Amino acid sequence: MTKEKRQRVFTLWVLFGINAMNFYDRQILAAVTEPIRKAWGLSDTAIGTLGTAFTLIYAAVGLPLGRLADSWSRNRLLSVGVTVWSVLTAASGLAGNFTWLFVSRLGVGVGEASCAPAANSLIGDLYPPRQRAGALAIFMLGLPIGIFLSMRLSGLIAQAYGWPKAFFFAAVPGLILAVLALRIPEPRRGAAEDHPAAARQRSGSPYWVVLGTPTILWLIVSGALHNFNMYAVNAFLTAFLMRYHHMGLKPANNVASIVLGAVGILGLLGGGWAADLWSRTRADGRLLLSALAMLVAAPCIYLALQQPPGAIVGFMLWMGTGSMLMFIYYSCVYAAIQDVIEPALRGTAMALYFFAMYILGASLGPLLTGVLSDYSARRAMTAAGATVLTEPFKAIGLHDAMLVIPVLCLALAGVLYLASRTVGRDMTRLRTWQDSHTAETGAGAG
Repeated sequence: MTKEKRQRVFTLWVLFGINAMNFYDRQILAAVTEPIRKAWGLSDTAIGTLGTAFTLIYAAVGLPLGRLADSWSRNRLLSVGVTVWSVLTAASGLAGNFTWLFVSRLGVGVGEASCAPAANSLIGDLYPPRQRAGALAIFMLGLPIGIFLSMRLSGLIAQAYGWPKAFFFAAVPGLILAVLALRIPEPRRGAAEDHPAAARQRSGSPYWVVLGTPTILWLIVSGALHNFNMYAVNAFLTAFLMRYHHMGLKPANNVASIVLGAVGILGLLGGGWAADLWSRTRADGRLLLSALAMLVAAPCIYLALQQPPGAIVGFMLWMGTGSMLMFIYYSCVYAAIQDVIEPALRGTAMALYFFAMYILGASLGPLLTGVLSDYSARRAMTAAGATVLTEPFKAIGLHDAMLVIPVLCLALAGVLYLASRTVGRDMTRLRTWQDSHTAETGAGAG
């Protein structure tokens, strides 16, 4: 193995580890939602507000960090970010009330905002277009594996030692990865492209250059819809299993770790392989694949939610299949963004994409699901002629609220199809611009 290849492999696996801890730390709160809710007497709306606050700060800080990823050392940016979010995740375990937990989760969001722009920019400069979806799929494996481990370990730790210890446990591996991030080599921007001039930035505002690409606009809408679904499911699935299917904390987290985490490994690897394969013959292959996956995921998730209380096997089969298909989105769409944006603007493009998908999607998913859950629970209570909002009514409310997820999956399939209609033209436009600047550079050198 050459030195260059060893560096690429080392970088990709460190980035995978950082992304795994990114989602591990993010998912701890969902794993211990029920003990916290009952201990502090919180509503589902309050629980949803914690997720919304996290995503709003994540999105707002992500924009300047995305520009920083295009102009500063990306390995240092990652190291600082991982350190910040690891320390503040541990601080979450010290929370004695809702306000302390709220503020500490805001700090975690600030640190985690460094991950996506810097990591995606590094991968784009290390791997050529024909290998990029596969490399991004490995990086994004951190998402399902982080969720899987967080649900498993956080539920186990919380049941044995109390929920605060689940937050403490996550700090040590995060700090180790922060040190390893400093050892990541910093590649030249555009090093993996066939066009040397592709690393040069076009004139004008970088934000308007990115937003002037039609495919990016469709992908931003798709990101909002997808993140609404993913964050709504991640925030409330353990609570749903405990309330509606009457499971304990540990077994509920074990089931959630499989249907939200383990199956994602298959979706990402299979999606990355299929996306690279299909993109060799069709410019729109990646986006058509993701549209088809969402189209099939919608009825699977609906059927999972229609399983009667206690039908865990049926729920796992349908929800696991739907979740696996939803993970294909990442392999396809992240690579498609890099297909239509030049290297010097990829950090900015990812930051804009993440800003919109978190502001318009992730921030609303947990909050609106919580609001709908509380509303539906009160409606069920009124319909039953009761005056006390008991746990069975809260179970009905959360079940009804989660039915919005398969509906948005269908809308997402339509948006991804529309993106597939523009991606070929945008790829051609980028190549034309790159060729013209290559010619200008050559003429200038002569």
